Parts: sequence; structure tokens; C-alpha cells
Amino acid sequence: MATLPASPSPPWPNPNPNLNSIPNPNFHPDQSQTLDFDSLMSPQSHHASTDSPESPPATPPSLLQLSFNQDHACFAAATDNGFRIYNCDPFRELFRREFGGGGIGHVEMLFRCNILALVGGGSHPQYPPTKVMIWDDHQGTCIGELSFRSPVSGVRLRRDRIIVVVEQKIFVYNFADLKLLHQIETIANPKGLCEVSHLTDSLVLACPGLHKGQIRIEHFSQKRTKFISAHDSRIACFGLTLDGQFIATASTKGTLIRIYDAELGTLLQEVRRGANAAEMLIPMSMRMKTPMGRRVQMPPLPHLARPAPSLNLKLFLLLECYYALARVLPKYFNSEWSVARFHLHEGTQYTVAFGVEKNTVIILGMDGRYDTRK
Repeated sequence: MATLPASPSPPWPNPNPNLNSIPNPNFHPDQSQTLDFDSLMSPQSHHASTDSPESPPATPPSLLQLSFNQDHACFAAATDNGFRIYNCDPFRELFRREFGGGGIGHVEMLFRCNILALVGGGSHPQYPPTKVMIWDDHQGTCIGELSFRSPVSGVRLRRDRIIVVVEQKIFVYNFADLKLLHQIETIANPKGLCEVSHLTDSLVLACPGLHKGQIRIEHFSQKRTKFISAHDSRIACFGLTLDGQFIATASTKGTLIRIYDAELGTLLQEVRRGANAAEMLIPMSMRMKTPMGRRVQMPPLPHLARPAPSLNLKLFLLLECYYALARVLPKYFNSEWSVARFHLHEGTQYTVAFGVEKNTVIILGMDGRYDTRK
């Protein structure tokens, strides 16, 4: 159960101001569009290694988590001694906060706002893993906290809500005063799966249901709950459009991605990654617009999978379908198929999103690599 700190928090700032940050002058991006996080080694350590040969080189921090902000214009890197915020296009470090060895396991941004949500992590966490700390970067300090009985596995932010995920429950808080508004029971959810819409006039929240393969969608403005039996296997990941109208889901089997109308719960499209089982590692990125309130055909969705050992790790862009063959071939060929793929380094995990530039995919690797593909 969530608890508020006994001491009153200072007044909350407006959660919508722009983040006025100065890029790191020591970072020079490679022109190849495949860039290393060389700034994870602090500038002081670079000088120490050159000016004082007798001093042992400082150990660069370890990446613990990578996450995009809501419009994919920035991303956050949680490390075992703090966190860093990066701009995506052009790629550059915006700012960093280091805590003298205290680790951050999860950073959640709110667009480019000065407010972030932090959860401790690593071997020496800066904060207890059972707490969500609300960090105001203008003040350089935490201005509020939420405490739980079990470790926090996920956090989502809206301009009016804070959503916290623990293994079998989701808590929804009012952003202004940290008042608990809703509690949602879920199936075991160690990955912290949860997605939320970002239109100001509606709040749609998607999370695992109470049964295997089930998605629960809360339409809070309509006071209505929709359950979707999306897969026979357990849910591995899902993505929700910013307006909350569509949701794409994948199971632990990893062969199919299904796209549903989030309001009606109807299946709109089914896309097939392949015949071999694969573990879906990350929430899928979705971007689409619905002009004049009409339903339109879903665009391609990037996703990442960790294939069986006999296959290469591939990023599939779902571009083309076999509608003409649907009537004469088995259901296996009645799905939309991927015809374009990106080969990535094996042995690491990736986070992917659509870039601001049209037809661009941004790939973040836990090995410290940033990549853009078209």
C-alpha cells in the first residue's frame, strides 16, 4: 500500500515548464549515426587518466535502465551512480546528476519537464527500491515520495497523474497533491508493464489483467473498464498510442503482434514476426493519428525480439501484408508479415522508438550504443 511521507512536502511547481538545459560541451557526436555513450565516462575521469598517469583510471558507471520520454525526443539513462538525460536528434547529453555511488534503477521523464520520477537500483541504491522519489531538477532535490510494501517495478507519468506499478498492483495518484485515486489488481507483473495515454481530456490506462494473456484497459473519463483476451500465452509487452485509441500486444511466444481498438476491444490487425518463438524484450512503440475521428489502417510498428540461438537478432519493420493470399492459404499466411529487418549485435537488450524525423527508428542498447535507422 502506498504511503505519503510524514513531513509535508514543499509546494509543487507547475509540471509543464520547459526544461532549460545546456548541452554537455565535452560530447562530440560521431557522424556515422551509430554513437557510443562515451559521455558515460565523466569528463573528470578523462582528465585524470591523462594528467596523472599514476592514478588508476576511473571505472565508468554501469547502465541499469534506458527509457524514452513520451514523445521520444529525449531519453533517460539510469546508472549505478545517478542518471543522465539525452536529446535524441541531434544526439547529445543534456545534463547529468550523480549521487556519489548511489544507484538509480528507473528514471521516468515527463516530456521535457523539470519533474522526474526516480527509483533506486543497483548494488548500492540511492533510494529504497520500494519508494518512488519525485525529483525537481530546478531545485536539485526530491520534493515528494511514495512508499510501498514491495519493490517498484515501473512508473508512468502524466501531467495530472503518477502511476506506480508493483508486482501485482497498480496505484494511480493525483499529481498535484499525491492523493491516491485508484488501485488496480493485476496478474504477476515483474516487468512493470503499464501504458497510459497523454491527452489532457481523457485518461486511458492499459495493464495486464488477472488472467494469462489478458489486457485490462481503464477508461477513467468514461468510468469504464475493458478486458481483452489478447493471447493464449502470457503478455510480454504492449504499446498504447498517445491518444489511447489503439493498443498493440505481444505474448511470450513472440510470433504474433495484435492490434486492438482500445475502446471497443476489437481486433483490427494481426502481424506475424515469424514462425520461431522469440522473447519480446521491450514495450512496442506506436505512433499514429486518426483524422476526423475516423479509424485508419495501422502504420508499421517497430519491435525487438531475442530470437532462438539459431537466429540473428533482428528489428522487424512491419510493412507489407498478404491480403490477396488470405482466402486460399492457411491462417498462418493470413497475417501481415515483416519484409524489412535490421541486424543488431547479439547478447544485449534494446529499447526502440519512432524518431521525430519521419520514417526513423531510434535504437538504444544496454551495451551503451545509440543508433538511428531508416
